[in-house]
Amino acid sequence: MQQPAVNSDQPPSQANMLISLTVGKVDAGVAVLLTEDKRLIEFPSILLPPSITSGSIVDITVSRNQSSESASQKSFASLQSSILSTYGLSSPKTPVLRCRNATQTSVVLEWDKIDLATADLRSLSLYRNGAKAGVIPQDKGIQATKVSGLAVDTAYTFHLILRTSAGQYSSEKLVVKTHKMTDLSGITVTPGVLPAPLRESLGGAIERIGAKISENVRIDTTHFVCTEGRGREWEKAGEMNIPIVRPEWVEGCEREGRIVGVRGYYLNADPRLRQVGQGVSMQQQQQQQSPRPQQRERTESQRTVPVQQQQAPPTPSQPSNKGLPPPSASPRPSSTGSDKGAPPPLPKKDAPQKQEGRRSEEDDSASENPVGSAMDSPTQEPVIGLGESGSGDERVEDLKTPAESAKFSDVQL
Repeated sequence: MQQPAVNSDQPPSQANMLISLTVGKVDAGVAVLLTEDKRLIEFPSILLPPSITSGSIVDITVSRNQSSESASQKSFASLQSSILSTYGLSSPKTPVLRCRNATQTSVVLEWDKIDLATADLRSLSLYRNGAKAGVIPQDKGIQATKVSGLAVDTAYTFHLILRTSAGQYSSEKLVVKTHKMTDLSGITVTPGVLPAPLRESLGGAIERIGAKISENVRIDTTHFVCTEGRGREWEKAGEMNIPIVRPEWVEGCEREGRIVGVRGYYLNADPRLRQVGQGVSMQQQQQQQSPRPQQRERTESQRTVPVQQQQAPPTPSQPSNKGLPPPSASPRPSSTGSDKGAPPPLPKKDAPQKQEGRRSEEDDSASENPVGSAMDSPTQEPVIGLGESGSGDERVEDLKTPAESAKFSDVQL
């Protein structure tokens, strides 16, 4: 076996090293070469001459390529700098959560566009009072969400958690309190198809109750007000399950000084279902016109007088029976204590017949007028605030003042 030879004509750094190896075994892919100190080296057989067999001796020249090594180092350093500038200098931004609008039972939350830098999004979750409220999809670029079904006048704590391939980021906790029933500042109304005078009146009523108005249907729109169900905004409100009510709903909120239900104010709802409260001036007027408790008791007692006790005037065909005393009346004592003022007693035979005839006439008059003449008496005091059945239901239509009834009713729809 030949000894390794070094070419002395080249510099030491670029000198070639000649090594002689003995071929031990040749396979299809790898050949086993044996060094002088009996070490085995696996060498690709494709790099050996085709006539090599076991026992052949081959010479391999090894040299260092300085130029290629320097170019490789420069390429690696450039790659490291690119990785640092792309992934090491910027990171995902922490989301900032804000409250866009709050009502009695809902809250609209919004945040800026999520900045992921070079990281990949894993999930964006909303937490309410420390519990997970839901996952917000980010494939459509959503930057706001509405949380409904909350309690009235209650504080809630919200925060966002952003999970990325670069780590997890949590926003600051946001405390939001729902409004009271008398706080109407959270109402956002979008007007639809309305006559011009009614639209102007609606704008003034919305301003008076402290609510907001939006020309387009948005996520924070609470009510859609119109008189006709048509238009693109009307369709959008229906798709978003926004209540579509008549302008009288705003009037009801203003009259009561609180938010009222929308069931009786839908476009095709029965107006009798509307339970509009009374303002302060109307309540004072009702208190002035309502009778005192003693008068109410006397009126109720007059309502319940038995028909048999109500005396009907005698008809021309009926005997007058002036001398017959009332059934429940007792003889009036005279000033001297004698019984001279008492009427003379009737004969025993005539009294039963006259009384029976009188009772039959009273029954006939009672059947013709079942309510009784006591209810029609002009001396009876009226009862304000009682319905036809006397259940205590108030008729708001009868107590409206001209100034209050001209808000929306003056406009011909």
